[in-house]
Amino acid sequence: MTFAQSVHQNWFSNIRGDLLAGIVVALALIPEAIAFSIIAGVDPKVGLYASFCIAVIIAFTGGRPGMISAATGAMALLMVTLVRDHGLEYLLAATILCGLLQIGAGYLKLGSLMRFVSRSVVTGFVNALAILIFMAQLPELTGVTWHVYAMTAAGLGIIYLFPYVPRIGRIIPSPLVCILVLTGLAIYLGLDIRTVSSMGELPDTLPIFLWPDVPLNLETLVIILPYSAALAVVGLLESMMTATIVDDLTDTESDKNRECKGQGIANVGSGLLGGMAGCAMIGQSVINVKSGGRTRLSCLTAGVVLLLMVVFMSDWVGMIPMAALVAVMIMVSIGTFSWDSIRNMKQHPLSTNIVMLATVAVTVGTHNLAFGVFVGVLLAAMFFANKIGHYMHIGSELESDGRVRHYKVVGQVFFSSSDKFVDAFDFKEALDKVIIDLSRAHFWDITAVAALDKVVIKFRREGADVDIVGLNEASATIVDRFGVHDKPDAVDKLMGH
Repeated sequence: MTFAQSVHQNWFSNIRGDLLAGIVVALALIPEAIAFSIIAGVDPKVGLYASFCIAVIIAFTGGRPGMISAATGAMALLMVTLVRDHGLEYLLAATILCGLLQIGAGYLKLGSLMRFVSRSVVTGFVNALAILIFMAQLPELTGVTWHVYAMTAAGLGIIYLFPYVPRIGRIIPSPLVCILVLTGLAIYLGLDIRTVSSMGELPDTLPIFLWPDVPLNLETLVIILPYSAALAVVGLLESMMTATIVDDLTDTESDKNRECKGQGIANVGSGLLGGMAGCAMIGQSVINVKSGGRTRLSCLTAGVVLLLMVVFMSDWVGMIPMAALVAVMIMVSIGTFSWDSIRNMKQHPLSTNIVMLATVAVTVGTHNLAFGVFVGVLLAAMFFANKIGHYMHIGSELESDGRVRHYKVVGQVFFSSSDKFVDAFDFKEALDKVIIDLSRAHFWDITAVAALDKVVIKFRREGADVDIVGLNEASATIVDRFGVHDKPDAVDKLMGH
């Protein structure tokens, strides 16, 4: 593919869809960015500047076209203590360091680690975020007048029914129609309901270059490094998971390692322009895709339109009723949730369902994506190890003289199957010689090597000679390096003397 073809495919192959989707996303970003700023304990403009900077920069540097990145709640929660104890300037410094760490992760190709995250963990992550997105709308629907419920219901009606309108239903994104219609209706009827301006004051100036006013010394590094490391990990984790989801929605592939670098560059830019750290947003990314956004132009449009609206059209933007945006986010929640994961639970293995449900429970319970994914990956690894451990068989055959027995090991020997390996041998049988054929077995770790040592030494204690045959090269290497059965004083070494 030539450079011109690449530019066209990544930027200008879906102009109308990307422009309209970008506008919808920009409108949905405003209350989110303000809310996340409040969570972090900073001025609303910090979240809005961050969302603008990150969205624009990631459009050029990211590895997943069509994915939206901005200030997020998962990142905001990690900043609360730093802002409270040390102030905004240290947050800006931590944001820059977070970006540098993410750039390093990209060069180390840590994005490739996503292959260790199972589908059940991704499904649990998606379902948990759908639940969290819905729960985040509940404060806007609690203790309000009937007008809010009516407006929200009307918004959902527009979102789901407008696509069936002949000719224009498929041209204009229904979430954009929902926002425009409900805003006009609220203004015309003079409804006394919460609007975007109720969330906080919108900035009236463009962001400027701002080097954090903190001492450049080791003490500052000690303060910000733990926060920066946590922000970098959570940001990359959420971005990689969101990229995987957008890959599935669009049936295309993304460059995870480039996305790591892109997120890092975007966060460095955000910190230098007075913004907080951010990452990919699954809700806004789904809005973008559902509204027709596919290329980098949609993300760039979202960032630019966001800045133009909050700086130059703040009076109009402030009139948007929160009910309209709540309807859009409820649509995102419904569309994000993997309903097939519920319908197919009876067909899926029990271990798959447990991993999915545990990921959902921990993520929703802690509101921390990292904890949920960590638990899911840990459980998936344990179930996998347990399953592979069962795929080992040891058969034996006694020679006609009754003094030599052949053992044939088939399968994987590692920490999960090592006990089964040892238990398969009869050490009390009176034998002159034992031959252990390992030509169809593989030894993976030092636990497996220790099990082999135990078997050999136990047979020798009973007076039998032991021959080990058929070790493949990789297994022989680890056995030679860590095994003690063929070393002097093997028994003492095995017992730890």
